[in-house]
Amino acid sequence: MLPPRTFFAPLAAGAPAPYRELPVRLERMIHFIPPHVEKVRARVGGLIGRVDVILGNLEDAVPADAKEAARAGFIAMAQEHEFGDTGLWVRINALDSPWMLHDVMEIVSAVGDKLDVIMLPKVEAARDIHYLDRLLAQLEARHGIARPILVHAIVETPAGMINVEEIATASCRMHGMSLGPADLAAARGMKTTRVGGGHPDYAVLADPDPDDPQAPRARGQQDLWHYTIARMVDACAAAGIKPFYGPFGDFSDPAGCEQQFRNAFVLGCVGAWSLHPSQIEIAREVFSPDPEEVKFALKIVAAMPDGSGAVMVDGKMQDDATFKQAQVLVELARMVAKKEPQKAALYGL
Repeated sequence: MLPPRTFFAPLAAGAPAPYRELPVRLERMIHFIPPHVEKVRARVGGLIGRVDVILGNLEDAVPADAKEAARAGFIAMAQEHEFGDTGLWVRINALDSPWMLHDVMEIVSAVGDKLDVIMLPKVEAARDIHYLDRLLAQLEARHGIARPILVHAIVETPAGMINVEEIATASCRMHGMSLGPADLAAARGMKTTRVGGGHPDYAVLADPDPDDPQAPRARGQQDLWHYTIARMVDACAAAGIKPFYGPFGDFSDPAGCEQQFRNAFVLGCVGAWSLHPSQIEIAREVFSPDPEEVKFALKIVAAMPDGSGAVMVDGKMQDDATFKQAQVLVELARMVAKKEPQKAALYGL
C-alpha cells in the first residue's frame, strides 16, 4: 500500500515533480493535424493563432505505411514553430500497436520540452495509464524535461467505460478524457456508421391520439451519447480533470455538429475535437464562457477579495467554493480575451 504523499512523487529520479493542480489553459477545440501530409502540416503556422490546441494525429486515419512519416512530421512541426499559449498535443498509437513505444521515446527525446499532452487511445484500465506514466517519468529524467507531460485518455471501448472512474484517478499526470464515439459504437455493437451525433432510428414517439389512433404521431430523435458523456463527465469532475467530446465526422452538417458540441457543453464538457477547419469556429462559439456568467463571476471576486467568508451577490449566497469557481471562469475569460481581444468588452474586462 502506498501512502498518499507518494501519489505526487516523481516516478523516476530526476523527473519533474507532478502537478498538484492542472494548469489553467484555454482548450475549447483540439484541432487535429495529419503530420504525414506535408501540405496540411505547412498550414500549421497560420492555425496556431486560431485554435487553442494543435494536435498531431499519429493513430487512426494514418495508414500503416505512413506511421513513421507521421511521427517524423510531428517532430518537425514541433521544432519549426513556437506555439505560445496554444497547446501542443500528440495522439500516439495504441498500447497494443508496434508503433506506440517509438512514438513516445522519439517524440519526448526530440520535442518533450514543447509537448503539453500525450493523448492515449483505447484506454481500458488504470494499468494503461500507469505504464505510460512511468515511461514518461523515465524519459523526462533522461532528457532533462523541466515540466511534466500530461496524459489524456480516449474512452472508446466498453471496458474503458466500465473502468472510467479508475482511469480518471490513475495518475496525477491525468489531464482529461475524450469520448471516442466511433470505436465505442463498433465495440458495443451499436447499429450506426456515424461518427458522433444522433441517429434517426434512435427516437421516441408521442402517445397515440385516443380519438384517432391511426393518426401520425410526433417523433423526437434522441441523443445516443447522453449516458456515455454524462458518465465520463462525472468521473472527470470527481477526479478534478477535464472532459471533452471527441469527433463529429459529418463535415457537411455544421448544425448537427454544433448541436452535438452544445449537448456535450451543457453536460459539462470543456471542449471538443475539430477535425476540419469549419469546426474550429463552432467549437469556439459553443465552448467560450458566457459573457453574463463572466460578469457575475467578476462580481463575486470583487465582493470576496480574500476568498473567505460568505456574501450575497444579486440575491444569491456566495462562499469560498463559488469564489474558486468564479476565479476559474474569470481566468478563462481573460485567456479568451487575450487571444480574441474583441471579447474583452463583452466580458467586462
